[in-house]
Amino acid sequence: MAEVDKVFAGSIPKFYDSMMVPMIFQAYADDMAALVASFSPASVLETAAGSGVVTRALAPLLGASARYVVTDLNQPMLDYAAGRQGADARIEWRQADALALPFEDASFDVVCCQFGAMFFPDRAAGYAQARRVLRPGGRFLFSVWDRIEDNAFADEVTSAVATLFPHDPPRFLARTPHGYHEVARIREDLGRAGFADIRIETREKISRADSALDAATAYCLGTPLRNEIESRDAGLLELATQRSAQAIATRHGDGPVAGKIQAHIITAAA
Repeated sequence: MAEVDKVFAGSIPKFYDSMMVPMIFQAYADDMAALVASFSPASVLETAAGSGVVTRALAPLLGASARYVVTDLNQPMLDYAAGRQGADARIEWRQADALALPFEDASFDVVCCQFGAMFFPDRAAGYAQARRVLRPGGRFLFSVWDRIEDNAFADEVTSAVATLFPHDPPRFLARTPHGYHEVARIREDLGRAGFADIRIETREKISRADSALDAATAYCLGTPLRNEIESRDAGLLELATQRSAQAIATRHGDGPVAGKIQAHIITAAA
């Protein structure tokens, strides 16, 4: 993973939350929140919380006395999430690295992480940290995207943007969000971290946007793909977005668009 893949700053958090979240993250966040709540946890740690879509879905499902610690490595994203959430005495916001969690051993009933593990430079180390802070019998719940070919808009945007930079195509979406999808590898990394009771479920959903341009804008302006495009030629950002919109419209039509998305949902018991 390139260092630029982790940079969610400037206007990216706003575009990410207003466009990417409803398009691909909300439905999985609702599933994650329901799964976490099904264990009736007294204490929850969320890592790589991003703009707070899981936080907003989960907080109403937790008990009045629950402790909910929400963390992210990226302070601008965490600030954005806190600003969206509103006052809630149960929630503690902490800037934290998922690979070096600043919490005592056996502190939480559940650790959850939606679409963040792909960004960990050492996944087994991140999983080991999750296991360390879990109480005996606690659960580590996380999700990762399946391969890019099973996620229509991401695949189409990647191909379209590559036509502008044929000798150095931006590969953020394939490299990082969709670069950690092999089930055997996920199981191996969890095993190295000490987890033995592991369940992996693959869930297909439908991604929707009001237009092909909205979908393209979400990916080109609301993710670090923007950083990759601008590092090559900032003047081509608008054209990259238009090319991506054309590719999506060719496949999905000129009006509201819908495309397949697919992800793995993982449950591991401590």
